[in-house]
Amino acid sequence: MLDLFPEAEKPVDIIPAKKLSARAAALYVAPADHFQTRPVDELRLGFDGISGDFHAGSTRRSGGREPWYPRGTEMRNERQLSLVAADELAIIAQHMGLEEIRPEWIGANLLVEGVPHLSMLPAGSLLFFKGGVTIKIDAQNKPCRIAGQSIAEHVRAADQDATALLFPKVAKRLRGLVAWVEKPGIIRAGEEISVRVSEQWTYQA
Repeated sequence: MLDLFPEAEKPVDIIPAKKLSARAAALYVAPADHFQTRPVDELRLGFDGISGDFHAGSTRRSGGREPWYPRGTEMRNERQLSLVAADELAIIAQHMGLEEIRPEWIGANLLVEGVPHLSMLPAGSLLFFKGGVTIKIDAQNKPCRIAGQSIAEHVRAADQDATALLFPKVAKRLRGLVAWVEKPGIIRAGEEISVRVSEQWTYQA
């Protein structure tokens, strides 16, 4: 780690950028009227996101994740893509007492294989797909009750409200990432990915 300000009372430690190898294990798309996804062999991406997908668009309406805006305010769409990892979904399922949680139940577009602790990739990290597409990580995808309700319905939970509410509690920092398209093109299932993990630091005022 680089000590940028050695004489400061609270020095800033810089963790250099690094590269990882990964794979697009599976791809999913959502119909225009619902967030749940279905498996596909390829994703066609433009600057607005996945063509025809529920989360496509250069802008979106603010919701509960943006309490600093009145609900429904038009804002930049940084949530064009949802990324998840199988190992993290398995941990969530275990904590919920379930056999499995499938990516499509919670609206995932991309199942990434080969990145340890996928949900902890820092904002600004880049995923370069072998076919030419580049997507940029915006942030962790905060778990919500809506996704929890989808899980409860798919597993036919005896107490669906309790199951729906449990998901946000146990899925924090395990629910994957949201990203947007930096360079459009076509992603195909099984495609290799080069991940550029962005430089990191902990800000202290």
